[in-house]
Amino acid sequence: MQDKIDFTSLAEAVLRIEADAVTYQLQNLEQSFNQACELILACQGRVVVIGMGKSGHIGRKIAATMASTGTPSFFVHPGEASHGDLGMITKQDVVLAISYSGKTGEIIGLLPVIKRLGVPLIAMSGFDKSSLAENADVHIRVSIEKEACPMNLAPTASTTAALAMGDALAVSLLTARGFDEDDFALSHPGGSLGRRLLLHVDDIMHQGERFPSVLCNTLISDALLEMTRSRLGMTTVLTEEGALAGLFTDGDLRRTIEAKIDIHTTSISEVMTKNCTSVQQGILAFEALKVMEDNKINGLVILDDEKKPIGAVNMYDLLKAGVV
Repeated sequence: MQDKIDFTSLAEAVLRIEADAVTYQLQNLEQSFNQACELILACQGRVVVIGMGKSGHIGRKIAATMASTGTPSFFVHPGEASHGDLGMITKQDVVLAISYSGKTGEIIGLLPVIKRLGVPLIAMSGFDKSSLAENADVHIRVSIEKEACPMNLAPTASTTAALAMGDALAVSLLTARGFDEDDFALSHPGGSLGRRLLLHVDDIMHQGERFPSVLCNTLISDALLEMTRSRLGMTTVLTEEGALAGLFTDGDLRRTIEAKIDIHTTSISEVMTKNCTSVQQGILAFEALKVMEDNKINGLVILDDEKKPIGAVNMYDLLKAGVV
């Protein structure tokens, strides 16, 4: 009967080897890394990443990371490149080729054409004397002591090291370009960060006919009809001049009922929350969310530049918009 396998110990060994592989790259940060960054920063086109097999998967991720952080980039499969996709590369581009051995046939076969195009070539491999390294304008060495695979065959630690070095390139370029959160949001409009940095409260607030409001002398019973119509769980209370006098919410209604106040004879101004929380139009929806969380409220009034109420949002609006 086979002894029970200690998978946790096996995993720990793999993680240690891969962690050591990444740490080992600190020794590989030579002048060539600076040269690669300068070459890409000077590029008028895009970074074209190529790689075969597991290196190809890493290359796709590196290209995606660069593209999303201010360095236009895309991945080209070397096998497809030799059958027409090489036409995607222009003289304004820079090629980043990834191959741990530095002698992957599909990539080596492309080198004469890349040289003929006059496109700068950055190589990322584990060996300085490899064909890829020797034909590159810049070679970034990503050597490792051993793979995490017990047979030292399956690309594991080497691909982790290449991925980390790719991240180092992308983040270094990001910093050099002054790429900030607003830039990141523009390239990630569908993500949660994009929504937080691009979506303003004006974009989701209830306004116009959808904005619930009643005058100070409105009876509570009539104010409830306005709350029901707007489906916001609240209504603003305005003065005759249109200024914000207060807010009446579901919570205020519960307190009114508990106090046994006659909703058919009492005006809303007697039970409303007078010092209600409001924000200025134009703020980010994420900032509005923080105001609501800090004040432990579910509804918020939006004011225009003249401090008059023009809209309202509740927590459900923010949730629906993907801000929460």
